[in-house]
Amino acid sequence: MTTRRDGWREWAAKQATDIADAGQWRAPRTFDPSAPRALVSFASNDYLGLTRHAAVRAAAHAAIDRWGTGAGAARLIVGSRPVHDELESELAAWKGAETAVLFSTGFTANLGVLGTFGGPDTLVCSDELNHASLIDGRRLSGAPLAVYRHADAAHVDELLRANRGRRAIVVSETTFSMDGDVAPVDKLAEVCAHHGALLVLDEAHAVLGPPVDSSTLSGTDHLRVGTLSKTLGALGGFVAGPARFTELLVNRARSYIFTTASTPADTAAALAALRVMRSAEGDELVARLRANVDRLRPGHPSPIVPFLCGAEKEALAAADALAARGLLVTAIRPPTVPPGTSRLRVALSAAHTSEQVDRLADALAELFPDGR
Repeated sequence: MTTRRDGWREWAAKQATDIADAGQWRAPRTFDPSAPRALVSFASNDYLGLTRHAAVRAAAHAAIDRWGTGAGAARLIVGSRPVHDELESELAAWKGAETAVLFSTGFTANLGVLGTFGGPDTLVCSDELNHASLIDGRRLSGAPLAVYRHADAAHVDELLRANRGRRAIVVSETTFSMDGDVAPVDKLAEVCAHHGALLVLDEAHAVLGPPVDSSTLSGTDHLRVGTLSKTLGALGGFVAGPARFTELLVNRARSYIFTTASTPADTAAALAALRVMRSAEGDELVARLRANVDRLRPGHPSPIVPFLCGAEKEALAAADALAARGLLVTAIRPPTVPPGTSRLRVALSAAHTSEQVDRLADALAELFPDGR
């Protein structure tokens, strides 16, 4: 006689109840920033405000007029549009790399890198606060894992010293998405060069931090992963590095081979945004962003400013209090962050006015007199 299990509906209901009881239930809100009296958003990763830039929007419209709304298939099947090749060339130049290869998102770029270069015979050393895409990429690769203490290059050195007879990959965000602090890239590069490890840097949120240049990474095999959906205000991801490495991704990365290519509009928008960012106008936008960050938290290294609350309900209450004042700041809860570290995650942009930032600062000062 077999024991009856709950059906799928009962299972799903119990899972949903467990999530809600833990204070971790989520649902996307409908938010139209163009609507009258809309909340002022401090939740977006549009750090330079390029999603609304005239040249970026015009490039997307022109691409649709020329090539239509979609790419049609994967690039190995249907081919690349000229704008794909053009963007890859300029991304490589921006990152000081031989070549770059586009992915449909930053998440799939990380899956592709670790799925291609990782494996059962390769140790992956991963920062304890790395993004979910890096965690999942390592899992899919089947590579053994060593988690190192946050931003601790000395711990990485210890782990690599103990690793005998296997290749190794060290993977880190350069700017961490939930804490807004930065990795010691120079020290990680030095350790990787000493041990012959591949350094994979996820630069998705790197907009204010010190630039990672060729001298920092000299003598280190490395790949630089980026996104088109944050600083560049479009959608997609990319990997920049040696030509042989990116060619291998094209031939081995399942998240490149088995998915439709980025749309012409997204690709053209990212190309236009990259050109703005690398211009004098881009320098002005970065300076404006820097000033906004300093207005809220002087000297903080990124536009991501966390305000720790602890319990989930406290973070939700704080977010609701800000929303009542016309300010959208998201409450971040487990599993996005470790238990007991729920927080408000403020994301600043060059598009914010000084008056908006001051309004937010005043509201946060009332909620968090200790400054958090």
